[in-house]
Amino acid sequence: MRLLVRGARVVDPASGRDETADVAIADGRIVRIAAAGAMQGFEAERTLQAAGLVAMPGLVDLCARLREPGQEHTGMLETELAAAAAGGVTSLVCPPDTDPPLDEPGLVEMLKFRARKLGRCRVFPLGALTRGLQGQALTEMAELTEAGCVGFSQADVAMKDTGVLLRALQYASTFGFRVWLRPQDAWLGGGVAASGAVATRLGLSGVPVLAETIALHQIVELVRATRARVHLMRLSSAAGVALVRAAKAEGLPITADVSINSLHLTDVDIGFFNPDMRLVPPLRQGADRAALRAALADGTIDALVSDHDPVADDMKQLPFGEAEPGATGLELLLGLALRWGADAGCPLAQALARVTCGPAGVLGAALGPLAGSAGRLVEGGVADLCLFDPGGHWAVAPERLASQGKHTPFSFAATGMALPGCVHATLVAGALAYEAGPR
Repeated sequence: MRLLVRGARVVDPASGRDETADVAIADGRIVRIAAAGAMQGFEAERTLQAAGLVAMPGLVDLCARLREPGQEHTGMLETELAAAAAGGVTSLVCPPDTDPPLDEPGLVEMLKFRARKLGRCRVFPLGALTRGLQGQALTEMAELTEAGCVGFSQADVAMKDTGVLLRALQYASTFGFRVWLRPQDAWLGGGVAASGAVATRLGLSGVPVLAETIALHQIVELVRATRARVHLMRLSSAAGVALVRAAKAEGLPITADVSINSLHLTDVDIGFFNPDMRLVPPLRQGADRAALRAALADGTIDALVSDHDPVADDMKQLPFGEAEPGATGLELLLGLALRWGADAGCPLAQALARVTCGPAGVLGAALGPLAGSAGRLVEGGVADLCLFDPGGHWAVAPERLASQGKHTPFSFAATGMALPGCVHATLVAGALAYEAGPR
């Protein structure tokens, strides 16, 4: 389709572009960006009137569970990719902890084929680092890469055997693969809330900051020895931020992200055992949240992720310690990025960079033909766009979520907080993947 986006505020964080302009799209690519009203010689089949809206690159989310294959009762590709499109997300990375785990090329190919057929969002799977995520035998990383994996991970399964992790990083370094790790010590991470006064008062088993920092020390030493590229998933503590900052200053090939949950919430928000606050990693103290916010602003943390993890209602309607951890987040990523940017006094482009070009830079060459244009608005680049109203607000409520998972710690009923940034349209390769009706 030949489509014209007319009169939007075009914001491309990667290039610094911020101007009112028209965007011409044909054959899935941006053919021209010109000053508003100056688009000549382009015959559009459809025009989107976008005055008052922001046109930005489609969001790139580095952590979103789709729950398929094997867990369709909590989420299906149809519902979760519809949620991604409704949130302006055009590319997402899914962890390998499906059922069965993504440790065979056939499973990866099936997932990517199903996602392509739906056309709502681009899906980039992570392959399992070890077979069955058991932490023993390495998977066939080369074959999984050929099938479409952009990296390798243990998801939230802590690696117990340092020797296996060392061999994995040596192999990954040899062939240029990126390994995605959530820093969590296998023996210290068994609690349900962050260690501290709140967990003690509520009688909940704690997860100390040491669980993150011990694992980080180990990972940094292994990266120093192997020079493997490692992406650290969902940092949660101030001490962890300090270690990552030091590793980056040393020049180690490490990147990192933070969840929307850790960026905005603390352990105090658990309140009276609210199971919607049962999350992994657990919510920590205010000083940790402040350090994470500062690290995202100064670039120590490269990306903000939705940590989308839909959970069935019956698994949340349990006592806090027994409830399944997780929350829906794809539709909230843009709004919470904007809220963080406003709270931190960041320019709009800086806030949007952490959900566009920042995460795209983490993926890098693994994006294949999309490398260099995903997370960006450039002439000749892929036409993945999000159009949103920067002045609009919406209240998060279960009935408004496209995701099959309806539980979120940011529900309006619990927080009274309305999120900025109403998405009006999402384009994937120039095709409308989502168009809003009245909210």
